[in-house]
Amino acid sequence: MPAHATPAPSASPVTVLGLGLMGYALADALLTAGHQVTVWNRTPAKADPLVARGATLAPSVREAIESSPLTISCVLDYDTQHALLTPAAGALHGRTLVSLTNGTPAQARETEAWALALGATYLDGGIMAVPHQIDTPEAFLFYSGAQDPFDQHHPTLSVLGTPHHLSTDVGVAALYDLALLSAMDMMFAGFFHATAVATSHKGTSATDFAPHLVAWLTSMLSMVPLMAADIDSPAAPAYAQSLDLVAAAAQNMADAAREAGVLPDHFDRSVTALRQRIASGETEYTAASAVSQLRVPARG
Repeated sequence: MPAHATPAPSASPVTVLGLGLMGYALADALLTAGHQVTVWNRTPAKADPLVARGATLAPSVREAIESSPLTISCVLDYDTQHALLTPAAGALHGRTLVSLTNGTPAQARETEAWALALGATYLDGGIMAVPHQIDTPEAFLFYSGAQDPFDQHHPTLSVLGTPHHLSTDVGVAALYDLALLSAMDMMFAGFFHATAVATSHKGTSATDFAPHLVAWLTSMLSMVPLMAADIDSPAAPAYAQSLDLVAAAAQNMADAAREAGVLPDHFDRSVTALRQRIASGETEYTAASAVSQLRVPARG
């Protein structure tokens, strides 16, 4: 029998598979909200604090799934998820599986087809929060897939953070998730590069430099809605710069990085691409043209 303490009798049951930092945060939030929480983890001892507070530790994935109408999977990747769920696949019939495991739109679509063939309903999700933000106003989560299971489990999903159902196309949540994560990744890459350049001056520390960076990026964020409108509109852009000016600035950033002893690779590539555009006769740098230059034939 699963190890457990007595759960709140009025709470709706939910299962969480995977107790890494994020999975643990999800289970903890659901438990705090009064749900009957069943958990499974490859290392059972990670569940001990949750069990002490009333969670149920299932000895197998199958028993964990059978304990609740809703199972939330939050593991390393889709291969891990598939390996865990396949032996317990029969238990999913008539239940809802929500994957909050990071993956691609194609993986989401494959998993939905697999789940539907088993008689389960499926939602794919993306968590736009770090573990300590779960169940706070800062947390929001994307979901895609059928509307009915989202509506049915909306109260439970709302415990984790503000839920946004993006589309009945199950791959859209993963698409948005990875798009936003790519923006975050490049933001931090920019921070690391800028800090390496600034702190090449012996009198500058990262701590001294950071407030200036935050102020500058915060100011520049106000340009995003303007640029987005330009990308969507066939009208003349509200934001435009001379391509010569942008190329010259990129060259200066590359040269400054070299002088500071910092890798200039990103800016070297930018300069090459910008000069190719100038050579082809382009004169204007806009948000729409920048996005267009990034597009290549899709590989799926």
